[in-house]
Amino acid sequence: MTEFLSAAQMRAAEAAAMGAVTGLDLMERAGAGVVEAVLDAWPELSAGLFRAVVLCGPGNNGGDGYVIARLLLDRGWQVEVFALAPPATSDARAMRALWGGPVADFAALTWEGFERADVVVDAVFGTGLGRPLAPGVWGALEMARRGRRLVAVDVPSGLCADSGRVLAEGEAPDWPADLTVTFGAAKLGHVLDQGPSRCGRLRVVPIGVEDEVRALLRSDPAGVVEAASASRDLAKGQGHKFSHGHALVLCGPPGRGGAARMSARGALRIGAGLVTLACPPGALAENAGRLDAIMLKPVADAADLREVLADPRISALCLGPGLGLDDRTHDLVSAAVQDGRPLVLDADALTLLARDAALFAALHKGCVLTPHAGEFARLFPDIAAPLQAPATRGPACSKVDATRAAAARAGCVVLFKGADTVIAAPDGTCAINAAHYDRAAPWLATAGAGDVLAGFIAGLLARGFPPLMAAESAAWLHVEAARSFGPGLIAEDLPEELPKVLRAL
Repeated sequence: MTEFLSAAQMRAAEAAAMGAVTGLDLMERAGAGVVEAVLDAWPELSAGLFRAVVLCGPGNNGGDGYVIARLLLDRGWQVEVFALAPPATSDARAMRALWGGPVADFAALTWEGFERADVVVDAVFGTGLGRPLAPGVWGALEMARRGRRLVAVDVPSGLCADSGRVLAEGEAPDWPADLTVTFGAAKLGHVLDQGPSRCGRLRVVPIGVEDEVRALLRSDPAGVVEAASASRDLAKGQGHKFSHGHALVLCGPPGRGGAARMSARGALRIGAGLVTLACPPGALAENAGRLDAIMLKPVADAADLREVLADPRISALCLGPGLGLDDRTHDLVSAAVQDGRPLVLDADALTLLARDAALFAALHKGCVLTPHAGEFARLFPDIAAPLQAPATRGPACSKVDATRAAAARAGCVVLFKGADTVIAAPDGTCAINAAHYDRAAPWLATAGAGDVLAGFIAGLLARGFPPLMAAESAAWLHVEAARSFGPGLIAEDLPEELPKVLRAL
């Protein structure tokens, strides 16, 4: 299990460790970890005469910078240190004294000085930042990009460690690091919002607080945000097809069935014993020409759907992809929600929910909502508003905050899609399925990928997986299938790639 920490959780873990180590010990380990990570990332820097520019802030992040400067100097590097302000903490003051070398003011920084640097270290502000950077700091960071390699200590300066948003009064300059080295555990901001694009590569190094982190998370399970993973129970056991569930996917009118067909294919590939596509009678011929293993059922209206749902062997539903937004569709969604069986609500079904407060109020704990950002804003406009507003103070509202609030209001699981997909249950249980760093899957930015994800979730619901587990496992498998296939992926490839991923598990 991997957890993402807030800045407050990390501070609490460090405070708990103070009985066994000192703040200076942690700072020394952090600085050594950064140097080790730099040499590991760029082995060519291990031997030779190199030049580093280290930018230090007034807090403990700056203290880490003084350690890094001293350790690089000990390796024979030429090192220049520039300070935004004098150290404001006792540990940072101690490390500046141990550095012992000259320290220049930020006002002395020049473009040419950075151009000569093999490595620039950003140790200006870390996880404790709660306000926008001053223009002079932005200017220094823009100049720092002239160096060959920019290394951020803990988080790139200006990035909110809890939300991944840049704290700025206006447009923030683009200053991505090449490498970010953080300590003890990854932070929420490393995987949310702009965090991944600002951090470059991410390296987590131990500094001796890992036991305290685990103890803290055990003591506050409601505050834990995990990295999404797949359930270990994906393999089928004994039994016949009905032992593994029957998923019903509702389909739109003729010419609009592709999305629902991809959902149905996804539900079947992920292990549902049977999948039926319920479509208007006029769309039967079109769908029959495209499907074999997936069964068809004519459903003209809500009365027909209720008749189909009289079969108790149907164990989950998927509604929304390509379904439409007319009165007939609204009645279908209403009948499905009121039936009470587990179901996924995606695409058009989410738009209908946003338009009808009574329909939204009928949601139950077996539902899974899968909005993208636009759909989320329509469903939860007040919750989405702080996410859409500029982040000027930290900790800024995060996608985790918003998804937890949405799940609590809806009374069901909400999967807020994106490269930083967040999945939350009404009780606050939360996971992030981050498609970043070594799990990047940019090929998922293709039409229909979300329809397949809805089908994956529906298939797992049909098999009896609890909603949160179904959503988390499906999201994880969705990214792994995209990574397995690679460039050139289209949505139809995802269900066909899934068996390879499942075999690897």
